[in-house]
Amino acid sequence: MAAGRHGAALNFDSDKIMAKDNATKPEASSIWGGRFGGGPAEAMQRINASIGFDNRLYGQDIAGSLAHADMLVATGIISAEDGAAIAAGLKDILAEIEAGKFQFKAELEDIHMNIEARLGELIGDAAGRLHTARSRNDQVATDFRLWVRDALDDLDAGLEAMQAALIARAETHAASIMPGFTHLQTAQPVTLGHHLLAYVEMFGRDRSRLADCRARMNEMPLGSGALAGASFAIDRDQTAQALGFDRPTANSLDAVSDRDFALEYLAAAAILGVHLSRLAEEFVLWSSEAFGFVALSDAFTTGSSMLPQKRNPDGAELVRAKSGRLIGALNSLLIVMKGLPLAYSKDMQEDKEPVFETADTLALCIAAMTGMIGDANFDTGAMERAASLAETGAVDIADWLVREQDMAFRSAHHVAGQLVRLAEEKGCGLADLSLADLQNIEPLLTAAAQKVLDINYAVQVRSSFGGTAPGRVKAACKEARARFLGGRSK
Repeated sequence: MAAGRHGAALNFDSDKIMAKDNATKPEASSIWGGRFGGGPAEAMQRINASIGFDNRLYGQDIAGSLAHADMLVATGIISAEDGAAIAAGLKDILAEIEAGKFQFKAELEDIHMNIEARLGELIGDAAGRLHTARSRNDQVATDFRLWVRDALDDLDAGLEAMQAALIARAETHAASIMPGFTHLQTAQPVTLGHHLLAYVEMFGRDRSRLADCRARMNEMPLGSGALAGASFAIDRDQTAQALGFDRPTANSLDAVSDRDFALEYLAAAAILGVHLSRLAEEFVLWSSEAFGFVALSDAFTTGSSMLPQKRNPDGAELVRAKSGRLIGALNSLLIVMKGLPLAYSKDMQEDKEPVFETADTLALCIAAMTGMIGDANFDTGAMERAASLAETGAVDIADWLVREQDMAFRSAHHVAGQLVRLAEEKGCGLADLSLADLQNIEPLLTAAAQKVLDINYAVQVRSSFGGTAPGRVKAACKEARARFLGGRSK
């Protein structure tokens, strides 16, 4: 007997569970046919049933069954009359589910058998012909691929919208100066537009990974049977084409036991979650009083139950936290799959919940971050003041000596370091050193060298491809729209 800390006792007494399970002998499941004389224990029913979560596959399951039935008719395996009855019944079931009138039954285990049983109620014996030349193994593999494929398409659309929001803000702030950091120490001035475009690139790579995942997974398992293929003269190419797959899977054993497509989806999602978390962390830091770079509105912040003055960036913090759940989902399925021999094992029923949760989590996080990006009020004055506090001009002095006086960079770097130390000793900034101060350290420094210490110069001069110069940022925004948004402005 174990007790919850503040709740009722939790009963884990296996003898009592077995007594309860065996109080009345369960009837054999109609799903399993004549092999079993008795049914499963209550605990077995509960652990075995997946309808509580795989009901989300209903649309894909019905689409797969419609394509399968059409193929069975086309190949003469079932009659046109039975095929028509099956199609009509499946469409009625789809309407029932979408209207919230369908009764899902745990004793039927999963979405496949729930739909098949209801089909039998609607059309009679013809329903039993639908499962010809297929198994739940290839059926669920097909349904799940279809679901993940749809999820990939939805996710790509969400990422595109977030990129559009970032590009729009980047263009507005193409010339807004802020500190650029390494080690969270001010390194060089950059523009806010340049900084935001860095995330556009990250999310672009995420979309590329998702596209690769979609292309690789777009093979159809249906027709692989339980593991060895079908003994009927089925046309897998027809079914694959009907369901939008590029081709049927080439090996029946692999087809029913493969969950690489789910793992790839979760891996891409975990990397995407890390990128979302990094952007969220920027908003958390920037909205603090210590930074003061951005103000988030009431729409994406919360207050404190005790401290009236507080505005907490809880939306960003929760996005940051949810990356852990995304990484955990990947780990959970990797662990499930790591020791499974070919072909299908019931362990693989555990594939869906981490994928479903990941899809839901990403949709919410992306919606929240897209809203925050559009809603954020950037304090460009505070950003520029912060950028000017650090001695970011030191590298520009070194670059000037290399460019104008043909000094080796390592020597120029040493000179710049001496100038920074001199400014520290004098209690002033580099820009406040006199020309005499500069020339006492390095006679090659001239009045022209003093001009490079201006923060605006430091930004404008970095006009190389991929650089932070305002003109380059505006060009990068245009190019990013072409690459990621199809040229659309919004």
